Amino acid sequence: MKVTLLAGGTGGAKLAHGFAMLDGVGLTVIVNVGDDAEMHGLHVSPDIDALLYTLIGLLDEERGWGIRGDTHSAHTMFDRLGAPTWFTLGDADLATNVERTRRLRAGERLTDATAGMASALGISARILPATDDRYRTRLQTDEGLLDFQEYFVHRRQQPEVRSVRFDGVETARPTPEVLDAIGESDLVVIGPSNPFVSIGSTLELAGVREAMMATNAVKVAVSPIIGGRALKGPADRMLASMGHEPSAVGVARLYSGLIGRFVLDETDTSLAPAIEALGMAADIRPTVMGSDTDRMALAAALIETRDMLTR
Repeated sequence: MKVTLLAGGTGGAKLAHGFAMLDGVGLTVIVNVGDDAEMHGLHVSPDIDALLYTLIGLLDEERGWGIRGDTHSAHTMFDRLGAPTWFTLGDADLATNVERTRRLRAGERLTDATAGMASALGISARILPATDDRYRTRLQTDEGLLDFQEYFVHRRQQPEVRSVRFDGVETARPTPEVLDAIGESDLVVIGPSNPFVSIGSTLELAGVREAMMATNAVKVAVSPIIGGRALKGPADRMLASMGHEPSAVGVARLYSGLIGRFVLDETDTSLAPAIEALGMAADIRPTVMGSDTDRMALAAALIETRDMLTR
């Protein structure tokens, strides 16, 4: 079965890992690149790297980014040299970004550089950056307009976010591989990721929504909000500060008309009627992915739903 997952952050990476552990699944992950940044002269792609590290079992789960057990000798030296050090890159993580930057400077697309790195790490899933073009998420906050990493890492998500914009959206385009993956899939899943900055950045690229509407795939979204809270990250706070209901229903409203089914956690069973009123089916499942078994179970449940609908 061909599965395409739109993802960003740790929730999307965990679900990708669940699909990757299932037999008979040809997995493509379309990854948010709005969080990309330039650090120490290197092209850093945090969501791509979180996915790479998750799929090879090396993600630092406690932090949600970087490599578990990484050392920080380079970071210490950057500090001694007077370089900005608010964005921490471990030594092994630094190597990933050096290699990406080397490939890009050699003329490779971000898509090809990512594919080459994934292959070298033994990853069979196809990982597609949403676009190869320069594309950056910026947030209008109570402290002014901030680049995403400035808000997320440097300011520790403390400013209130009032709106989101994507620099480059007028000219950036999804790659042909991205549009083909959506069109050729049996199942398209919007992962349990921040709907504004992890998923919205991809959906706002010209042609992506149209591809989603045109595909014959079963289309499902998984809520990143459980019991009114995000398990990790600022999605719940961003929903509230931008005028949306901070709940699974608030997320479902953002995807109304784009998907046919919405998966919410058992904690939020009472919200199912409100989601169904939006014109989509509400599927109640355990969605907290605290273990590999949990990840596989959720992925398998999504596949089972697709199979049930297409028998």
